[in-house]
Amino acid sequence: MSNPFREELVSQARSEVCTVVILGATGDLTHRKLVPALYNLAAEGELPPGVKIVGMARRDWSDEYFRDSLESINREVSRSGHCEELWGEFRECVSYHCSEFQDAEGYRKLSERLDEIDRERGGAGNRLFYIASAPGFFDDILEHLGKAGLNAERAGYWSRVIVEKPFGTDLPSARHLNRIVNATFQERDTYRIDHYLGKETAQNLMVLRFANAIFEPIWNSRSIDSVQITCAEHFGMEGGRGGYYDKAGALRDMVQNHLLQLLSLVAMEPPTDLSADGVRDEKVKVLRSLRQWETPELVAANTVRAQYTAGHVNGKPVVGYREEDRVDPESMTEAYVALRVMVDTWRWSGVPFYVRMGKRLPKKATEISVHFKDAPGVLFSALPGRVPGGNVLVIRIQPDEGISLRIISKLPGASLRMEPVKMDFHYASSFGKSSPEAYERLLLDAMAGDATLFARRDEVEEAWKFIDHLERGWHATETPPKMAEYAAGSWGPVESDALMASEGRTWRRL
Repeated sequence: MSNPFREELVSQARSEVCTVVILGATGDLTHRKLVPALYNLAAEGELPPGVKIVGMARRDWSDEYFRDSLESINREVSRSGHCEELWGEFRECVSYHCSEFQDAEGYRKLSERLDEIDRERGGAGNRLFYIASAPGFFDDILEHLGKAGLNAERAGYWSRVIVEKPFGTDLPSARHLNRIVNATFQERDTYRIDHYLGKETAQNLMVLRFANAIFEPIWNSRSIDSVQITCAEHFGMEGGRGGYYDKAGALRDMVQNHLLQLLSLVAMEPPTDLSADGVRDEKVKVLRSLRQWETPELVAANTVRAQYTAGHVNGKPVVGYREEDRVDPESMTEAYVALRVMVDTWRWSGVPFYVRMGKRLPKKATEISVHFKDAPGVLFSALPGRVPGGNVLVIRIQPDEGISLRIISKLPGASLRMEPVKMDFHYASSFGKSSPEAYERLLLDAMAGDATLFARRDEVEEAWKFIDHLERGWHATETPPKMAEYAAGSWGPVESDALMASEGRTWRRL
């Protein structure tokens, strides 16, 4: 019998030749992520031949200056290294267009430039617009793309748009941005990007669950005690990030998008197929099932907010959050958040999902750990000592992408003594090469018209509903919940440990 799962993967659409227009092209995202991703795709033969890249921004740069600027950063960050011969060919496909984002004339000239590129190819062509600017320009860019006719499909050729995060700052702003986007581009041509979904291990979650018969039968409340999702970052507010972060905070900056996306992949039901909407339909159902704590007291009892104080990270002294550059000395914005989340579905009834994200923790790592219920202890209860903790499946999203399973084994020797051991899978060692960068996969998918790894309109709005409810709970009273503190370089506040201890659990140490 044929394997429909495999057939679906093989038959996925191929990326098509297009012109990639990056709006906000002088920023770090373009230099450190987008262009290196396109270069790496070219190095591995994945980039469709004939792809052109046009950067647009306000700085008065020439084509040559833009190319040289990209080259200097690519030498530092390219995953595949920097080949002089390849870069010489690649840079000829790159050009720069100077314009203010609110200048209608600039978009008219951009349209003329893209038409010229199309003529060089022999006719009309596909266009992929990537909005990599500051969020404050999203509305202006989208409206001017529409007014210039750059959103229009032409004689069978497509125009698509990728919108970077943050996609709104709350539910009303997300709905507003969705209206602007959908007034310019059709939903099928709109790609709301979350680079976490482009990471190999995040993509592998569905394969792990639905292609392995040993996991799906036990992926439910009968066998699973709890799930932990942790995003730890060792850095703080470097690079002037404090100005943005102090308005956003850990909940809005990371939980609303990255971590809720991972949670939905863990908790979703099997999709009817691997189409974009088939997968995203199931993810939206999870977001709609997230329990919203009914009172501010319940919100406070199931959440922890914290800021780091001065401490040491990797042996170096660092200042506290309120002493960081561009952070309000009286700030009440969280740099750490921990949540107890309940998914009110049949599969997950009674299983808590613990989600935490923090700055200035000891290391940079993101992982999902699935903690299975302990086996009955009757058989080994008479042995000295205690039976070690139970089985844990760990899915490492970054930096050491892979999967490990903790099992209990007998120690060698005459006596019956047990210890936990790990069965480990590493992407790099198993497949002989490093995983592609997330942006590489996502750019290819957008060129192919595959929106599976991008957020849909209702997905974004459901996530914001959940986040806004927590925010309202925090600020519903004149005396909001206490802002906890933890020393930089530690694993977070004691209140976060107490959140787990109240139910007899502990955070897994990364």
